[in-house]
Amino acid sequence: MTSSRKQRKKSTPPKSSPGAPNKSDVKSDASVDLTRLLDIVAAFPRQTIGVVGDFVLDEFVSGEISRVSREAPVLIIRHRRTESYPGGAANAVFNLADLSARVLPVGVVGDDPAGRRLLDHFRRKHINVSSILRARDWDTATKTRYLAGWTHTTEQQVLRVDREPNTKLSASTESAIASKARQIAKRASAVLVSDYGFGAVSPAMIKKLNARLLTLDSRYRLLEFRDAGITAATPNEPEVEAAYHAQVGTDTRKLEDLGQRALRDLNLQALVVTRGKDGMALFERSRVPRNIPIYGSDAPVDVTGAGDTVIAVFTLALASGASYLEAAYLANYAGGIVVMKRRTATVTSAELTAALRQDATAITATTATPRQR
Repeated sequence: MTSSRKQRKKSTPPKSSPGAPNKSDVKSDASVDLTRLLDIVAAFPRQTIGVVGDFVLDEFVSGEISRVSREAPVLIIRHRRTESYPGGAANAVFNLADLSARVLPVGVVGDDPAGRRLLDHFRRKHINVSSILRARDWDTATKTRYLAGWTHTTEQQVLRVDREPNTKLSASTESAIASKARQIAKRASAVLVSDYGFGAVSPAMIKKLNARLLTLDSRYRLLEFRDAGITAATPNEPEVEAAYHAQVGTDTRKLEDLGQRALRDLNLQALVVTRGKDGMALFERSRVPRNIPIYGSDAPVDVTGAGDTVIAVFTLALASGASYLEAAYLANYAGGIVVMKRRTATVTSAELTAALRQDATAITATTATPRQR
């Protein structure tokens, strides 16, 4: 009888995108055991993940282009509908909930309509909101995207308006968030830090968490977390470029240099750099960097919030016992799934499982001998 180990299917990375450089210093022949990835996804419901970060409300205002205004050379859009979704750290929370994990969010919202809508979203998902503070002197960060199109055409984003907090959190609110974060860290398998720069988290606060596993997604101040005890981080390529005032482009040597520097400067166990259509680059201590080409289409429908999905799956996989490579592969699958959805979206355990099984079936079909077929 063939052993179960031999029956397990290996995932082979998709072909690189057209136009990608042929020679790379980042190893791209990594493969993982798909059966092992399925086992990891099956362990998601047993995990408790804390999320500390900046909660954002993503609004989408849709309309139909009716005519050109007489007042100015601008289009008049007839309003159809307004939708709202959890964004930023709140989107990471929603992804974790849809992946069947128990999630414990920590942060602050304003005592305003946007803050109330975010809390309503959480409650409808049966997410514990006891560690989310409501501050009267705080404006909930809101990103409003205006989408327009002609009748029977696909809507396109024509404008985005951001409303951001214009004051700092009070010292008492910051202290309360830090206290709740420390309490959550004691109960959670891992803590995910989502820093969008609005002030709900700080490197000093995170340094005192003493979490078992700590992951970071920081939009503007990646290197400020160098002494915060971060286990792994998932910046995108522009964030790494901004941190070091450099540009990667198609220079894979530069990517490797910046990735290794960030790994060392932040004292990380692992760094995942997301690269859009060029996939992901995984850096680990004492290992050759590895490239993971994108899963699915290189023509995304909507990339809004994809980074939140990536770090949510990456963190949850690590908490479930995955290696950094396995966690990165699962995050890559999740990212490829979520960018094919419109608006700020999430990925589910069922979708991840279906994608893994589909690939396993395809690999079996291509590797079977003529007699087996």
